[in-house]
Amino acid sequence: MTSLRDRLVEAGVELLESDGLANLSLRAITRRTGVSHGAPRRHFPTHNALLAAIASTGLADLAARLQLPAEGSVEDRLVAAAERYLEFAAERPGMFDLIFRHDLLEGAGGNLREQSLPLLRTFIDLVAQSHPTDAPARAVALWTNLHGLATLRATHTLELLEDLDVPALTRHIVQTHLT
Repeated sequence: MTSLRDRLVEAGVELLESDGLANLSLRAITRRTGVSHGAPRRHFPTHNALLAAIASTGLADLAARLQLPAEGSVEDRLVAAAERYLEFAAERPGMFDLIFRHDLLEGAGGNLREQSLPLLRTFIDLVAQSHPTDAPARAVALWTNLHGLATLRATHTLELLEDLDVPALTRHIVQTHLT
């Protein structure tokens, strides 16, 4: 039997995926779970603590997606990581929105900083293989560029540009930050 805590998180993930972050209320989660509005307090002292638990599942998924094989050039591996990042944003736009809402999640529990820093570390470590002296700055610039592209993709804004070749643009972004 699934615990109430797990059921609340699962319901939150489902609602986030179907209705988006703006509609992810405690009332909607308890309604979907079939419990009273006060029931979540036994497991989550605040609504933001529940949001942090939901975000934790998304961070785990994104981290799993960014696991890369050790072979291949730095550029090819960075392109693969970038493509996986963009795919996550496109496939799970509500979760993508939530996991980067540190203004909501800061101090809410779940060790989200500890979970999210390794994601950036993936990019820093790869960039460091070709640019060891300035890898953090290059990786943050690369990630910022990719995050903007991922946000445009998650919000369907890129669909306005019908002929845009996203894989080619992704490779261009990576090459730009490696040269």
